[in-house]
Amino acid sequence: MSKRPEILEGASLQYAPENELGVVFLFSQLAKKLRIKVERIRPGFPDCIAYQKTAHGEKKIRIEFEFRSSSFKGHNHSRKGCDWIVCWEHNWPGVPDSIRIVELRKYFGVGFNVWIQPVLGKEQQKWLSGRDITNWGLSKRARKDDLLLMYHTTPEKCIKDVFVLASSKLQLGKAGWRKGTANFGFIKRVCWLDSPVFLEDLRQHRVLKTSYFVRSRMQGNVNATEYWPYLYEMIIKRNPSIKGKLGKYAPDRI
Repeated sequence: MSKRPEILEGASLQYAPENELGVVFLFSQLAKKLRIKVERIRPGFPDCIAYQKTAHGEKKIRIEFEFRSSSFKGHNHSRKGCDWIVCWEHNWPGVPDSIRIVELRKYFGVGFNVWIQPVLGKEQQKWLSGRDITNWGLSKRARKDDLLLMYHTTPEKCIKDVFVLASSKLQLGKAGWRKGTANFGFIKRVCWLDSPVFLEDLRQHRVLKTSYFVRSRMQGNVNATEYWPYLYEMIIKRNPSIKGKLGKYAPDRI
């Protein structure tokens, strides 16, 4: 069964946009708050020519609309021909410093995502256990304030720590656990789980056993936001003492 998009707060659009047209519509509502006057919208690049009020008069802003910021790169647009990318979701860690990202989801009350984040082998597990703040390889779609459920792989096979992404921008760097590069950000510990949630527990849960991350044996960086109510309930039931620390991430706050 298909799902409705996320409900927006304080927007003329009831649900989160699903394409670039929705982005343009929402931006029209936000323009005044950003002190923007739109001169024209056009079919060619850049999509929008606008002027922003500043202390020294009006500044010309060239805007490109994208549903996800990374599409700018995929469309082979000129970095020199654009000042802002207005998008629903910012998922381009390597965006040039000369381009400002306006991520609309932050302005319309859409909350954090929840990720299951693998901790590979004893070396990574030992590294993580001794740190409350560290740099970590993440999904390029992760963003500031997202919650990270740190899944320790073999031999433990359990969710043992909960972190939050503290970086506002991910940085591309060399991956130490495989060939190639990865997107890194600073993560901060929210809490330990004295009573971890094991893979076998997830496999026995009436709903979680059907999830894609359980069926794929917890491989990769997985967005588990839609299953967070069940995961949260399981974590708190086993670790009632952390409810104060984890309470700000309760499912009703997403």
